[in-house]
Amino acid sequence: MAEPIVRRYEGNPILAPADIPYEVETVHNAGMAKYRGKYMMLFRAHKATGRCILGLAESDDGFRFTPRPEPFMVPATDGLFAEYEAFGVEDPRICEIDGEYLITYSAYSRHGVRIGLARTRDFESVERVALISQADMRNVVIFPQKFNGRYARLDRPHSEISPWSIWISYSEDLLYWGDSRVVMYPVKYHWDEMKIGPGATPIRTPQGWLHIYHGVFPTMDGAIYRLGVCLHDLNDPAKILSVCDRWILQPEHECEVTGYVHNVVFTCGAIAEDDGTIKLYWGGADKVMNVGVARIDRLVELCLNEGRPAL
Repeated sequence: MAEPIVRRYEGNPILAPADIPYEVETVHNAGMAKYRGKYMMLFRAHKATGRCILGLAESDDGFRFTPRPEPFMVPATDGLFAEYEAFGVEDPRICEIDGEYLITYSAYSRHGVRIGLARTRDFESVERVALISQADMRNVVIFPQKFNGRYARLDRPHSEISPWSIWISYSEDLLYWGDSRVVMYPVKYHWDEMKIGPGATPIRTPQGWLHIYHGVFPTMDGAIYRLGVCLHDLNDPAKILSVCDRWILQPEHECEVTGYVHNVVFTCGAIAEDDGTIKLYWGGADKVMNVGVARIDRLVELCLNEGRPAL
């Protein structure tokens, strides 16, 4: 049997609702960062109301996590953010740039879903910066580097327009974004034909920016969420060099096949290690958090050797 592209940790799931010291129904879709040698996991959790908060757990080794005693972010209760976060905050991504950890998250309300931006320097306090999209926008991932003085982000409008594709946008100040264009489409009757969206914060490699994204395929038994990988040009992230034509991870274990939403692996974070591997984190069936290890060079080779055009 061939070695799996992503080798699952034998201790999965690494975080479940029963591990959290306050009441939650799910633990999933976590943004990841390294801070002072510790792995920081900013996870999404449903309350019994059905609305979501963000919790924080930390680890010395990236496998065994200890959750903080209180949530890290809950929906705002006053001001502009309160109106647009009233139904919950979800699916955070973390990008370290200019000495700060930028957090993008989905803010839900009666107005739809849009993207909020927050930041922290120490994972003790967090500051909301701005709402950086209109409705409906579901997934936003910021590149950890500026390009010609501008920040760049990958977007996924929450709409069948274009359809369910990945876009790129730019900003000089993180507040006002534009110069937007579509950079990647789903492919008909492929594993990601129904919709795609940005996943983990891109990782810089000598060959390009490695981006692990999610793709969805419709079946008679419902949709299946899998993970794929693509490679962006180092200097022009709007240019995707190649998209791996196959998935790198699909729901297989019980905690990925059965849960709050069946047949889902969904990533919001990965950590690049000095030994040439990444630790990839994903929500299993929208219920628990899992982790696996993959070689960066193998993921790059898959893009270059088993690739397809992005558009």
